[in-house]
Amino acid sequence: MRLTVRKSITLRLTLLFASASSIVLLLLGFLIAVSVDQHFEAQDMEVLSGKLKLTQHALEKIRSKAELDQLPQLLEDALVGHQGLELVVVAPDETILYATNGAEFPKTLLDSHVNADSTRPIVWRTSSNQPLRGISALSPTAIKGSPSAIVAVATNISHHEHFMSSFRVTLWSFVILAAFVTGVLGWIAARRGLSPLQAVKHKAADITAHRLDSRLPVDSVPVELLGLVETLNEMLTRLENSFKQLSDFSSDIAHELRTPVSNLLTQTQVTLSKDRSTDEYRDVLASNIEEFERLSRMISDMLFLAKSENNLIIPHREQLNLLDEVNGLFQFYEILAEDKSIFMASSGSGRVSGDRLMLRRAISNLLSNALRHTPAGGRIAVHVDNTSDSFVKLSVVNTGAAIPAEHVPRLFDRFYRVDCSRQRFSEGVGLGLAITRSIMRAHGGDAFVRSDQTSTVFELIVPCQPIGMVPIDN
Repeated sequence: MRLTVRKSITLRLTLLFASASSIVLLLLGFLIAVSVDQHFEAQDMEVLSGKLKLTQHALEKIRSKAELDQLPQLLEDALVGHQGLELVVVAPDETILYATNGAEFPKTLLDSHVNADSTRPIVWRTSSNQPLRGISALSPTAIKGSPSAIVAVATNISHHEHFMSSFRVTLWSFVILAAFVTGVLGWIAARRGLSPLQAVKHKAADITAHRLDSRLPVDSVPVELLGLVETLNEMLTRLENSFKQLSDFSSDIAHELRTPVSNLLTQTQVTLSKDRSTDEYRDVLASNIEEFERLSRMISDMLFLAKSENNLIIPHREQLNLLDEVNGLFQFYEILAEDKSIFMASSGSGRVSGDRLMLRRAISNLLSNALRHTPAGGRIAVHVDNTSDSFVKLSVVNTGAAIPAEHVPRLFDRFYRVDCSRQRFSEGVGLGLAITRSIMRAHGGDAFVRSDQTSTVFELIVPCQPIGMVPIDN
């Protein structure tokens, strides 16, 4: 069994703070250590260069062998009071002309062919493990024909190394302590900084299916969390609308199914309450057939909408002239329009790629809806317009009273009626417009509505060519 280790943001921030402070302190300590070491080296070089020049000056004054024999005493006097300083003077034939007591120099400083005249210091350790820093250079004498001697001078740097060792220990101790303190402070800062998330968590925990109207506070959250909280609030709004629509849908479908089922049950019970003639049974069965047909249409429409919501409607594509389809439907509704003295007209042109039966059903739903809501003597006009190279717009305009603004956004919802008391007993069940929009979206288009004081306009946007439709097996 594989265990999943959840990572804490607080722990991440704490480690980040501690790591960042440790790195900064280490870099700072390194820079200080380098600066201090360079300072010590500069101090040593100042002393070494002075003694080297002093010795060179003394050698330049020697003009005879006798004066050369007096050199050790002269140098002894010059080195009085300089503890830890070592000096050696070597003749070209490697004869030591002068050397302080116990002086140990590496050969690289005493080799005239390798390091003569070098002013770069060299650090080494003696046989007694004493650290020294020294330099050497060639120094001529005033004796004619005599080659230059090698002068090497060094100073003990034990106190320097001891200081640097103590400094490193102090630095590492301080870095460890600072990392711990920074971690604790970082944890406290992270906890306080992330406290708005805890507030959002507690507020979100109070939101249930029965309290979807609650929203997360926006004013009290930091700028970094503002986008997240706004997105969550938008999600809650969508969920609230979806739950409300689902609740309304459940209520509506229960009511719609209850009416025909209640009619069937009542008629059947009344019929069976006593003996009936054959004609009476035939009338009851005919009435029942009407109710069954209504149930069948309702179930079929609901299945169509369910498939549409799951992208299971795959239109059969063919090239169609929308105006021809409109005129064909006009012939079907002509008698009904004449009965209500409604004038119908069509205009425009436009070819689309779509399913003939589906598009006829969508247009038929709009025409049927327009005929139901257009007053006697009114007018219905259908116009087909090539709005662009990609889409064709079909508009169905009918005269009559305006639809209240609060109802317009929900006209395409399932089972939604503007006037429930008047429409409940009509042939429709409130699914026609929902099916129309589903058909349009299955084709890659959409359906819209607008209404004013003189007319209501339904618009269908149909693509001229298929738009990225991917078949899904049913």
